[in-house]
Amino acid sequence: MLYVVTGPPAAGKSSWTKAHAKADDIVIDLDLMALAMAGPGADHHAHSEVLTKVVHRARFAALNEAYQHLDTTDVYVIHTQPSAKALAKYKRLKARIVTVDPGRDIVMQRIGAMRSPEMERVAARWHNARRGQQRVGMPQASRG
Repeated sequence: MLYVVTGPPAAGKSSWTKAHAKADDIVIDLDLMALAMAGPGADHHAHSEVLTKVVHRARFAALNEAYQHLDTTDVYVIHTQPSAKALAKYKRLKARIVTVDPGRDIVMQRIGAMRSPEMERVAARWHNARRGQQRVGMPQASRG
């Protein structure tokens, strides 16, 4: 099964994934990949342009390989705001889309405490794109 975990920055996507994935599952998390590829003491969420480029390429390769094993293992992909093209691919792969959103106020509070100020714009864009849609207060899985 493919699980695509979406939500704004600091919503708890990684925490949700840690709570649900098993040791033999595949987890593709850009932040964890960047941390694994960065030097000692690197920030968990602020990455250089070069590191980001390398990690994006590695993520693309990891996704393509992981999709080949969906019949034998669960794959969790953290994808903050998938494009329409990405959502169409996830639908073809029969992914379960999981939206984690504790709400704008909590997200902004967490960003202020733990993330760079640029993430406020990303979170605002995420929430604005969903204005008028039903908000998922606690993590829930929905068939995508």
